[in-house]
Amino acid sequence: MRKYEVVFIIRPLEEEATNAVIEKFSKLITANGGTIDKEDRWGRKRLAYDIKKESEGYYVLFYVTCDSACVNECDRVMKITDEVLKHMIVRSDEKEA
Repeated sequence: MRKYEVVFIIRPLEEEATNAVIEKFSKLITANGGTIDKEDRWGRKRLAYDIKKESEGYYVLFYVTCDSACVNECDRVMKITDEVLKHMIVRSDEKEA
């Protein structure tokens, strides 16, 4: 099990729909054997450039402990979810030289 940071931007939706998307990924990670150590909602921010014709997005950061299979599944589902504009998953337990 390794530690990862999962950052994703959700297209601007109503609060209930945004919470549903966040809950979807939270459940996906826990269902695949991972744990969410911390959830950080940065909120609605203006994007530097338009992504999929959107100028704003809702930023969310998960600190996750899981294995690579969980990360691969999360990455796959985020790619096919229409509400997610962009996402990035980074391994955070690496020591910098």
